[in-house]
Amino acid sequence: MTAKHYRADQSAQRIDQSFHANERMDDEFLLRYSRQILLPEVGTEGQARLAQARALVIGVGGLGSPAALYLAAAGVGEITLCDHDHVELSNLQRQIAHRHADLGRPKVESGREALLALDPQLHVRVIAGRLVGAALEEECARADVVLDASDNFPTREAVNAACVATGTPLVSGAAIRFEGQVAVFDPARGGPCYRCLYREGADTEQTCSETGVIAPLVGIVGSVQALEAVKVLLGIGESLAGRLLLLDGLHMQWRELRLPRDPGCPVCGETRDELDNAGG
Repeated sequence: MTAKHYRADQSAQRIDQSFHANERMDDEFLLRYSRQILLPEVGTEGQARLAQARALVIGVGGLGSPAALYLAAAGVGEITLCDHDHVELSNLQRQIAHRHADLGRPKVESGREALLALDPQLHVRVIAGRLVGAALEEECARADVVLDASDNFPTREAVNAACVATGTPLVSGAAIRFEGQVAVFDPARGGPCYRCLYREGADTEQTCSETGVIAPLVGIVGSVQALEAVKVLLGIGESLAGRLLLLDGLHMQWRELRLPRDPGCPVCGETRDELDNAGG
């Protein structure tokens, strides 16, 4: 059994134990999540599953703020926030997890306070730095879903490689100017990875600090990321795996592109699979 399949099996086994973990199923819990529990796709078992789930959010900025807040509001029991940056005045135009009083503070600390203000019973872990190498792979393996809310291609590529190596579903988002995009990458189940879409060195990196971004756009994209993550954790509906959702906010138009898996992808392609099998 490969490491990524072992991790997936262990994760599923741990979450399934939540079906019998009724100690948190008190009146307050049932009332807090009553509108979700009413949904047949969720119910009490689904809500218990969320309570035992672990999500890793890379970046607590424009996308990570709404994504993490909605994960917390939805009842995801453990959320790990990772960001090396501090809150600056220019962040407050769109990064809704932070307040004016947070200027100069690590984003993970103000983000943690924002999540716990929603639900003090949440377990919020913080990593005030960059995750790289083995540490990044370890955190991805620990999570049941990873949300990439970073703003640069090197980080996105590293997070993607770690998720492929550990078999962890990845919900990727990006936003700039009036344009946004969201995709789910789950190559462990046969879909493409981020590298299938963006080959190394094929993109000209642009940032919000250079080209700008309209404030509500990141809220839309981050919220879609949170919804896709919840669907992945619950195993419901049809995720964006194998699809790229594109938003033109200026004209409020959505487009969808199908993403095939690239057999020649150096991260998840057939050559990589053959090397993994040879080593396992």
